[in-house]
Amino acid sequence: MLLAIDAGNTNLVFALVDDGDIKARWRIATDPRRTADEYAVWLHQLLELEGYQRGDIAMVIIGTVVPRALHNLEVLSEKYFGVKPLVAGQGEAAWPIELDVPEPESVGADRALNAMGAHARHGGDLVVIDFGTATTFDVVDFSGTYKGGIIAPGIILSLDALVSAAAKLPRIAIAAPADESVVGRTTETQMLIGVYWGYVAMIEGLVARLKAEIGRPVTVIATGGLAVLFAKHTDAFDVIEPDLTIQGLALLAAGSSR
Repeated sequence: MLLAIDAGNTNLVFALVDDGDIKARWRIATDPRRTADEYAVWLHQLLELEGYQRGDIAMVIIGTVVPRALHNLEVLSEKYFGVKPLVAGQGEAAWPIELDVPEPESVGADRALNAMGAHARHGGDLVVIDFGTATTFDVVDFSGTYKGGIIAPGIILSLDALVSAAAKLPRIAIAAPADESVVGRTTETQMLIGVYWGYVAMIEGLVARLKAEIGRPVTVIATGGLAVLFAKHTDAFDVIEPDLTIQGLALLAAGSSR
């Protein structure tokens, strides 16, 4: 069984994958100071709760955009699972897709993995929108080549910046507004309208521009924890794929083991 680890700026996702099927997944806040021993205590308890044992894991693959977190994850794999992990984009797990940009080494592992997963599942020309710490828009052509994209501040990051910079604004939870009115009657509803509907407008506007520039039929795929929050109030997405990065890791691991 494969243990796939997606280390993002905000959260790490650990997923058990068996023959391409995700059997279990767990999430923990990203902290580069967390040791391999701390990961092991937490993860072993969760494995047992799901009915799995440490020996069930025969392969580990790590995809990370947090370089400082990599070492302890590698130690976790070698010390507690007895396997040398694959690292997405390196060595045996080098990218099997073309990154057609001037600085391919600067493409985040999550974006390359999303491109792989999206192309394998859907084909054709694609736009992948990932709602994470940043909101990224990635363009993948019909051949599976990564062509570039867009990076925008994530919605939680935007809201945190707003609250931090304005002393009298309260901290609010991210949620879909109760109705579609864009005239807020309280400070809290005005903030929610600005963040939520402003984000919807950004998504729809950027997707429209990308489609016009690509000039061919495009499938728009949304992933990341907040994708479902926006799916209710926009028709910009064709597909929701909540586990796209993990699916990309599984594909990369499968290709590396041949």
